[in-house]
Amino acid sequence: MNLIIDIGNSRTKLAVFEDVTLKERTICSSNEIEKKIKEILENWSNITHSIISNTSTYPTEHLNFLEKYTIVLQLNQFTSVPYTNNYNTPETLGLDRIGLVAGSAKAYSNENVLIIDAGTCITYDFIDSTNKYHGGSISPGLQMRFKAMHEFTAKLPLLKATDNVNLIGKSTSESMQSGAILGTCNEIDGFINRYKEKYPDLTVIFTGGDADFLSKRIKNSIFANSNFLLEGLNHILEFNKDT
Repeated sequence: MNLIIDIGNSRTKLAVFEDVTLKERTICSSNEIEKKIKEILENWSNITHSIISNTSTYPTEHLNFLEKYTIVLQLNQFTSVPYTNNYNTPETLGLDRIGLVAGSAKAYSNENVLIIDAGTCITYDFIDSTNKYHGGSISPGLQMRFKAMHEFTAKLPLLKATDNVNLIGKSTSESMQSGAILGTCNEIDGFINRYKEKYPDLTVIFTGGDADFLSKRIKNSIFANSNFLLEGLNHILEFNKDT
């Protein structure tokens, strides 16, 4: 069994997989990581391997603890992956993007796939039907747009996304909701349409913290999967077990 640890910008996701089957998933803050890992290892004594994907340096004491109980793979830009990486600067490629593309290579082999991850930033990653990853795009995420409007102006308030959004805002707050939310959705639909012009058989995967909120407003057909990154990290771990 495998333990997956995905430490993001704002929260940490922990998951347990038996082969490709997700058995447990939990979310915690950074100061709860070791406690949660201990609980998982107590509940799942068959865990033998683990993978860490981290946006910063993983604390040494946590790593030492984890290495006592599992064979640890620390994901980096040079970890072996189950696809051909044609990115011009692979050393700068985000670990989350590496994991997402691996998930696509496993779940949608021989297909042209656009993976959209709506989190702190919105990332677009394209892997073609010959299992070659080409790159994509990065743009500000939903909360980043609200924060930017507040911090780079003198009077605009700091807002959070709301379900009640209209095309024509009747107040400043409504106008900001319209611009941030509908602008994001129009961006996503626009990217999908541009890709479909070149790849009509395109499969679109939508994931990330804001995916559920935004997916209701996307016009294109998509597959929403909140666990797609965890599945991709598990696939990378399985791929590296014999190396």
